[in-house]
Amino acid sequence: MFRMWAKIFKDTRLLKDTVVCNGSNDTRTHKVFQALDEICYEFDLGKPIWLDATVAEFKKHDKVRFSQDNFIEAIDFDYLEIHVIEED
Repeated sequence: MFRMWAKIFKDTRLLKDTVVCNGSNDTRTHKVFQALDEICYEFDLGKPIWLDATVAEFKKHDKVRFSQDNFIEAIDFDYLEIHVIEED
């Protein structure tokens, strides 16, 4: 089972969070992008852009923060954090 935890923060406070589960046999990359799609749908957000720095951070820590720089439209929070909490 693949599980990803997503959290939205503003002023160091957690506003929303959710956990997305995926039990398919897809590759890890597909699972990450599918989970991010579900997260963006649930939080009613546009999809963030993966900059080189965010890709490197995600590869290193299995966790990344998407700030205003990663979104095309304006966001009303400080950052969206995603974290892989379980992998098969």
